[in-house]
Amino acid sequence: MAEISHEADQRSPQVICLKELCFRAVTKHFAALSINAVLDLPAPLIKDLLPYLTVCQLDELQPELNHRGISTHPGWIRVLQELYGPNCAIDLHTEEEAKHEVMRMLFKLIFYGYTNPFIERNIKNLNTPSFLWAAAKCIKRFFLIASSSQPFESLTAEQRPLLTLLENHIKSVGISQCINFPTQHTLYVLHRLLDHGVSKEVILNVQCPITLAWILHGRGSQYVHPELNKIMHSKKAGCISQAAAASADGTSCSPCHETSPSEDQDDQFIPCKRSKLDSMFLENKSSKGHLTVDPQVLCRTFNSSNCPPTGVCPWGQIHCLEIRECLSDSLRVLNAALPTFFCLRSLTLHSFSTFRELDVLGLAKALKLLYESSHSSLSHLSISVLPYTKLMEILLDASPKVTSLYVEIQSVMWGAAHHPTTAKSDLPAELPLEKLTVKVAEIQTDLHFITSVLRCSPHLTSLHVAGMRLPSGSSQSQLLSTLSASNLCLRSLNLEDMNLSDCLPEILHLLSNLQLEELLLNDCRLLERWNDKEENLKQLVATLKTVSSLHTLSLAQNRLAKNVCVLTQLFSGSSPSSLKRLDISSNFIQPAELLEFAEKLMTHHPQHRLILDLRKNPGDRDPNTWKTALKKLHPFCLVLFEGWKSTDTMVDHVSNM
Repeated sequence: MAEISHEADQRSPQVICLKELCFRAVTKHFAALSINAVLDLPAPLIKDLLPYLTVCQLDELQPELNHRGISTHPGWIRVLQELYGPNCAIDLHTEEEAKHEVMRMLFKLIFYGYTNPFIERNIKNLNTPSFLWAAAKCIKRFFLIASSSQPFESLTAEQRPLLTLLENHIKSVGISQCINFPTQHTLYVLHRLLDHGVSKEVILNVQCPITLAWILHGRGSQYVHPELNKIMHSKKAGCISQAAAASADGTSCSPCHETSPSEDQDDQFIPCKRSKLDSMFLENKSSKGHLTVDPQVLCRTFNSSNCPPTGVCPWGQIHCLEIRECLSDSLRVLNAALPTFFCLRSLTLHSFSTFRELDVLGLAKALKLLYESSHSSLSHLSISVLPYTKLMEILLDASPKVTSLYVEIQSVMWGAAHHPTTAKSDLPAELPLEKLTVKVAEIQTDLHFITSVLRCSPHLTSLHVAGMRLPSGSSQSQLLSTLSASNLCLRSLNLEDMNLSDCLPEILHLLSNLQLEELLLNDCRLLERWNDKEENLKQLVATLKTVSSLHTLSLAQNRLAKNVCVLTQLFSGSSPSSLKRLDISSNFIQPAELLEFAEKLMTHHPQHRLILDLRKNPGDRDPNTWKTALKKLHPFCLVLFEGWKSTDTMVDHVSNM
């Protein structure tokens, strides 16, 4: 095989076929060959071989290949293409990103016994302990999914070493089922990952206040309400179940801050994770036998070598908590624990319906108590969906140390204008905000609410604003002017689904004043009111070239169409742009226009290999011309493109809006 030269594919189809047969033979008999038999091949042959290797073979070879300067990226991309399908653009450009995505997808499918065509074709290579072991070393997140208990039973029996490996690698634990009816194996796996392991992030992907109560109990300060502490350590399952249901509706446990610990007992303020998932909720299992949930008993039951000789299980911490179906019951449970949840650094709350006003005010009150303790570590807050914009200011007022805020706002019909007298806020003169995302879904938005926050945020480095609709006759120019004057540290600006068609002077002024690294103006109707679209676009391009720090530019969904060729001027002249990523997707760029774009780019091509996003453009209207254009772009661009169906009138309409 080593005698087959890399240039063989230029000679004849017969030689190509022979080389492919050799590659397949290497894959089939890889175990019988020494790894050096592959590593001794010429580098060009190894690169050609990569797409034929299995996932485990790629993983085994990767360290040595990297040592030789060979990346396994093409092999991982081939697997992803088989998993996603041929028409999916894969936006993963490093070896580790591609490998992690492959392992993440396949581990979940294999571990839980799911299948798809790729797995059916490769089941002999994937349904093995060696694959799960290799994947477990790569993944960082483990999800508990409602399925049979068999996968968890295997982790406590024949695959116990795999659980130990997961314990040492998993940093995020997700729960996608309400554990009202857990098995002892499930509880043990959770205990190992959350208390013995390195995980400090919990994602609750289901509406279940009782599950949330288990997660939060004892994981703030070690001091907890005496009665709640007594209940959670009771050995009577029925009593605990009753108390858990009561705590879920906020009736049985008062917030921990109501009974403050002694100031000289510093150890009481050590943030901690509950030592074990407690035996609340288990009366429903009584008919099926007793279920042990005490951490020490669990570890002894499964002969855990991780449990210390003293029999005392370690305490964990939660730094990041995400609740993806956060309704009123769950929010009340959270608010009760939040004032002493000192180790929490990131809190994400999402509801598929708009949060109730009183629930948000209750959250603000709990946050205020948390920050007043001076022990808080919370710096990132994300909440969606708020019922009106004023609540964003109230949350900021209650969270004076938050450096990253994400909010979605959707006005409730017929009642959005009503702000209760209790909803008052007084923003400080200066906020520590560094990252702000505001997504609005309103018929009309008062621009003052966002500009007032921006004026108080001189340290802001990243801003994403989407969906703001202003009254007729108003302009977004005030927003851009505020950014130019008040947010000089801004490095990433993302304005989306907004009308900026009358704001070209303000955009040019902003670009001249800020050292942006990322600029995304998606669906901003940029060219809509420009009298001379080509000339105005040239002005924008000329100013963009002066921003030497800019490496990412997105003008997606702005109806560039035939004017797209103007963008090639970014890379011409004595001071070309150092842009590394250009997104011109959804701009109704026809094949002939892309060909002209490619030919001009060949004359003045980018300094770096450009990631060029061409998705959702009608390449199928002249497939041959489109392919010719892509071929011309290939030497200096990594093109992202998915299949387009011009018969899909809705896709066509959206791209041309």
